[in-house]
Amino acid sequence: MRAVSSGSVSIPPRTFVPLTNPDDHLGLMPGSSPGLPAYGAKIITLHPGNAIRQSPVIQGFVALFDSDTGTPVAIIDGASVTAMRTAAASGLATRVLARADASSHGVLGTGVQAETHIEAIACVREIGVAKVWGRDLGKTRHFAAAQSQRFGFDVVAVEHAADAGNCDIVSAVTSASDPVLEGTWLSPGAHVNLVGAHTPTTREADSDALARSSIYVDLLASARAESGDVLIPVEEGRIHWRDVVGEIGQVLTGDIAGRVDAAQITLYVSLGIVAQDLFVANYLLDQATAADVGTTVKLS
Repeated sequence: MRAVSSGSVSIPPRTFVPLTNPDDHLGLMPGSSPGLPAYGAKIITLHPGNAIRQSPVIQGFVALFDSDTGTPVAIIDGASVTAMRTAAASGLATRVLARADASSHGVLGTGVQAETHIEAIACVREIGVAKVWGRDLGKTRHFAAAQSQRFGFDVVAVEHAADAGNCDIVSAVTSASDPVLEGTWLSPGAHVNLVGAHTPTTREADSDALARSSIYVDLLASARAESGDVLIPVEEGRIHWRDVVGEIGQVLTGDIAGRVDAAQITLYVSLGIVAQDLFVANYLLDQATAADVGTTVKLS
């Protein structure tokens, strides 16, 4: 994220091409950095209908090419990388923006990102309880029970989204196109991660949530082009672009401030950028080369 905000990563605009079914898309996200031995692209399919089929909505891979010769050097499973790097980015935002004493985590959603976000947030704060909300209460209870066994702290299913929305840290990781998080639920001093929405017409939080918050993004250019969570309240006149404080990378470099007081509500809008995939993929390539495996490396 420092590399992104300093401009040392080349991130051309990503392309999403509609398919025969206009709800389905093929996405191409290229990127390169002079500090990495390989450049590449993430190629994904987006099929929202897969949620009903109990199949991944997003699938694909990251392809890497040697920076000097252009020789293909790796193909890496995109779903695994996306699951981990997205949650890691939210963990980073939480580490630099959430209150040091934050101990409750509200999660809206019960998919893969819900699981990885519970793990990531627990890496940066001492979480005593995670409250999970999903549209299917039975599925949510099953999910919560499984996560409680895995992580060793209380993960509980809640019937009402508001019960998750008033925690110290709130992560929205849904496929919703309309708000599932209301600003009136947020407690003073809360930190919010908005992860699921990635088009100009979809959002997970209502305008009240954005209006109450100090807003941070992963990349300003992407937010201006794609983030319905920001664009819609801007169009409504509830917020202005000057209310977006800046990028997480700028907080890390000290160019902008993070949290300034305990009562402040901070909000991170995560669209996901290819730099995250590129750095993770290069790390995995380094691990494979060092291990001299030559075939397959599994993410742990």
